[in-house]
Amino acid sequence: MGGFSAAAAAERCAVGIHASPSSPAPRPRSQRPLPARRAAASASLAVSRRSLLVPRAVAAPTDRASPEVVGRFKLESNSELQVLIYNRIRRSTCIWGVAWISYLLYKFVRFCLCVVMHSVWQVTLNPAPQGAVAEINLQATNTSGSLVLHWGALRPDRREWILPSRRPDGTTVYKNKALRSPFVKSGDNSTLRIEIDDPAVQAIEFLVFDEARNKWFKNNGQNFLIQLQTSRNEGQDAPGATASAVVVPEDLVQIQSYLRWERNGKKSYTADQEKVEYEAARAELIEELNRGVPLEKLRARLTKTPESSGSDAPASQTTITSVPEELVQVQAYLRWEKAGKPNYSPEKQLVEFEEARKELQAELDNGASVDQLRKKIVKGNLEKKVSKQLEKKKYFSVERIQRRNRDITQLLNKHKPVVTEKQVKAAPKQPTVLDLFTKSLQEGDNCDVLSRKLFKIGDEEILAIATNALGKTRVHLATNRMEPLILHWALAKKPGEWEAPPSSIVPSGSTVLDKACETSFGESELDGLQYQVVEIELDDGRYKGMPFVLRRGETWIKNNDSDFYLDFNTKVTKKSKDTGDAGKGTAKDFLERIADLEEDAQRSFMHRFNIAADLVDQARDAGLLGIVGLFVWIRFMSTRQLIWNKNYNVKPREISQAQDRFTDDLENMYKSYPQYREILRMLLSAVGRGGEGDVGQRIRDEILVIQRNNDCKGGIMEEWHQKLHNNTSPDDVVICQAIIDYIKSDFDINVYWDTLNKNGITKERLLSYDRAIHSEPKFRSDQKEGLLRDLGNYMRSLKAVHSGADLESAIATCMGYKSEGEGFMVGVQINPVNGLSSGFPDLLQFVLDHVEDKSAEPLLEGLLEARVELRPLLTGSSERLKDLIFLDIALDSTFRTAVERSYEELNDAAPEKIMYFISLVLENLALSTDDNEDILYCLKGWNRAMDMVKQKDDQWALYAKAFLDRTRLALAIKGEQYYNMMQPSAEYLGSLLNVEEWAVDIFTEEVIRGGSATTLSALLNRFDPVLRNVAHLGSWQVISPVEVTGYIVVVDKLLSVQNKTYDKPTILVAKSVKGEEEIPDGVVGVITPDMPDVLSHVSVRARNCKVLFATCFDPNILSELQGHEGKVFSFKTTSADVTYREVSDSEL
Repeated sequence: MGGFSAAAAAERCAVGIHASPSSPAPRPRSQRPLPARRAAASASLAVSRRSLLVPRAVAAPTDRASPEVVGRFKLESNSELQVLIYNRIRRSTCIWGVAWISYLLYKFVRFCLCVVMHSVWQVTLNPAPQGAVAEINLQATNTSGSLVLHWGALRPDRREWILPSRRPDGTTVYKNKALRSPFVKSGDNSTLRIEIDDPAVQAIEFLVFDEARNKWFKNNGQNFLIQLQTSRNEGQDAPGATASAVVVPEDLVQIQSYLRWERNGKKSYTADQEKVEYEAARAELIEELNRGVPLEKLRARLTKTPESSGSDAPASQTTITSVPEELVQVQAYLRWEKAGKPNYSPEKQLVEFEEARKELQAELDNGASVDQLRKKIVKGNLEKKVSKQLEKKKYFSVERIQRRNRDITQLLNKHKPVVTEKQVKAAPKQPTVLDLFTKSLQEGDNCDVLSRKLFKIGDEEILAIATNALGKTRVHLATNRMEPLILHWALAKKPGEWEAPPSSIVPSGSTVLDKACETSFGESELDGLQYQVVEIELDDGRYKGMPFVLRRGETWIKNNDSDFYLDFNTKVTKKSKDTGDAGKGTAKDFLERIADLEEDAQRSFMHRFNIAADLVDQARDAGLLGIVGLFVWIRFMSTRQLIWNKNYNVKPREISQAQDRFTDDLENMYKSYPQYREILRMLLSAVGRGGEGDVGQRIRDEILVIQRNNDCKGGIMEEWHQKLHNNTSPDDVVICQAIIDYIKSDFDINVYWDTLNKNGITKERLLSYDRAIHSEPKFRSDQKEGLLRDLGNYMRSLKAVHSGADLESAIATCMGYKSEGEGFMVGVQINPVNGLSSGFPDLLQFVLDHVEDKSAEPLLEGLLEARVELRPLLTGSSERLKDLIFLDIALDSTFRTAVERSYEELNDAAPEKIMYFISLVLENLALSTDDNEDILYCLKGWNRAMDMVKQKDDQWALYAKAFLDRTRLALAIKGEQYYNMMQPSAEYLGSLLNVEEWAVDIFTEEVIRGGSATTLSALLNRFDPVLRNVAHLGSWQVISPVEVTGYIVVVDKLLSVQNKTYDKPTILVAKSVKGEEEIPDGVVGVITPDMPDVLSHVSVRARNCKVLFATCFDPNILSELQGHEGKVFSFKTTSADVTYREVSDSEL
């Protein structure tokens, strides 16, 4: 007699997240699917991670089938899903005889998860027809004997867990919310059998608890869910009838859910309503499939794409290579990342899924296998990222951190640095005999100092000066060392050369040797102070310098094991006689000390940082202006206004150690002097982090490994290697990035030069290094992957030493990292900083994950939250405080970059969003400012204005405008404080060091524009017109309030007349002012319809030069003023208005 057997198809096994084990949650509607397809003559099966097992009857030749493994699916590296099916047959008798009625018995086996010792959970499910008992068998392998199942049952009419009355032995009730049933230990395995006799129960949900270790086991962080629901009694009376359903792909459920939402008028659903709607959409599609609609036809209808040919053929007769759903999701995620992670609308999400599917299907159609696709697109933790998005129902939208509510007064700083008269006019140190000697030469008639160099010899010094007087060049060497000394000297036409001087210039009593000459020092006296001196008069200008050493008897005295050398070509500006104005408003003596040491500092970064470390105590003793002077010097260096390296070979390890010594001293001052923290942050940022021990040495070693591993021992890599060994510098970070960009662009040489030029490195600068770089990069395609990997790792070593504001390296230093050694290359291990909060690493990871997002708002929130979390450690005496300061600097720098990137996003933004951005930037500025009381007051005002908008208060615009003006005023005051504090030191030290005039002129402006204040000023400018329009405000915005009188002159652009000189007081009415222009000589006022921000170049210049600068929004007023060209007008200002009148020439 023939019979029927039932084969099972599987739909998705969903899981849900609970706040606690005892509090069950409703089933979520979808998870990331992992579909598979198996076609055979007797069965068809589709299984994923969210599977509802539903029977489908097909013909079979036997009365009872043995258990059969019909599918094995790998979920993770050490977990798999295995499904077994076997059939049981139940007989029923009626008056016509025996009739066979088949029902489905199936097992859902080995539900795997990661547990200790690679435990495997095996779940066997034996549902039965209505009236029977459903049996669930769970087996855990390789586990302890203390496992407990924490579980409950689910019914469609109730959200919370129900507690079935039929329970395994030993079961206890937990807080009337869950059951706890112990597993039975058997060898290495633990088993448990559950029987469900309630036909209304659709599923059981559970967690597993190991009591011995107090540890919970979950399904990827969620509850396990086993569906029991079947379509009982449907079609049982008709042989061959199918009992129901197949798997519905998740993307189709999403589309159907969206269509239902549209049909219902796009209502705003609660989270619970969303779940209900989602499952209703699934039910509708299952119903269509049960009616016989082919899946391909259903997909074609929902996605509006043509059906694939043959889609109506039976599944058992059609072989289709389809793209697995998890790969479609990964590909869609990659497309979303490439687009900058925008927030997609539901419509766009569906389009993106289908575009991703088409791209992958096209590759399959061209012959690629599914495994090849998987290897190509699934890399690193990408699958985990996609899964996280889908689990949280954040389909291609940027997640956000939850900011804690804080009282903003907790951010208050009242450490206000004060410049006292004592600091400005500090009593000069007692001049040494060498100071007096220098002064006597400088004050000589018609004497120009060509070069000057001061060398330390223990506690004594030797001064070398080259002068030109009456057309004759002389070299003077003086020392306060009074023991008998011999000068062993020569002349050089290039550095490193020794050539005996002509006999015509040899001082009397000298001895001429083969390549040198020896001359004895003679004693002399100034103001009662004794010294020794040698003077040599040169007869022509052929020679470029003078090498020398000293000899005392048979003992040679050298300059740190090297020869002393005086370069004749180093120009020194002759100091004017002190009239009382030179150096006013500066720590003058300290700046002059820096100038004396500059030539020695130019030898290498090692020398410069060691000299800087020696000067820290003197800077501190000079007060704020001393620290400002040190900052000005280091910033001149970091902006390439000073020589980085000259005729000196130094190891990277030695540079990083000197840098580390300097930054350690700055860290100690940061701890002890909170009133100087703002300027010290700037100093540290300009210096870079440095590194003790092996961090710097890896720069030297690692480049050799890169060359060896990638077969690139010549060309640019060898030239760069020689530069790195001779004297590494921050330029190397840029060079490395340029080479990486060149390789990534498939070897486009224009990309290489573009990266260099954007960062201030020209071809001439590459050639100027002591070990010049002549070659351009040129690599083979087979070197691409290895070079990108190794240079990417090398960048971390470079940034660890040279970059103070690089986010990734700053985070790695605080969180800890390890770089293995290889051969001769040393390894490096950096331990995590202690004392960080438990959630801080996750916060930093969020920042790194979203640092390149197109939508900046979530990133800004994450950056701010990280800075606020960090603040208590920065204000205390934390371990490794320096690393935390560099992290805070990097977070601040990234914040500014993200705000600047968001300007386009704000073009059409609502007022509430612009105000929110302003509040974020204000908070960030407060975190970087020593005296931030006024900034926090403004922040409170903006927060209040946002509340007024939410409450639909009609006065919100007026209130916001008041705080916009208050904020703008605070920024202007801050800018003036910076200018008065820094610019005098920049001008005086710049004159001593021969820094280019343009670099000195814009020094303070560039410092201001590199901070958060500039981004805030730009936001205020964008928002001001909006507020004026809403609040119907006045016609003027005054940037520089000055009362002036002058002749009206109309120009199209301020730029077109910036180099002109007006011979009488002039008020320009300029149609266009961009912000970067200079104010022409003779101009006393500028009126324009444009509104440059308050910290732009022209705004700062106007305030500093006491020039009226105002924006007029009323075209009628502008037309009136233009009509008075050539006439004399007087302008007066108030805080928000300008009055003007015509006057006679006599009132000028």
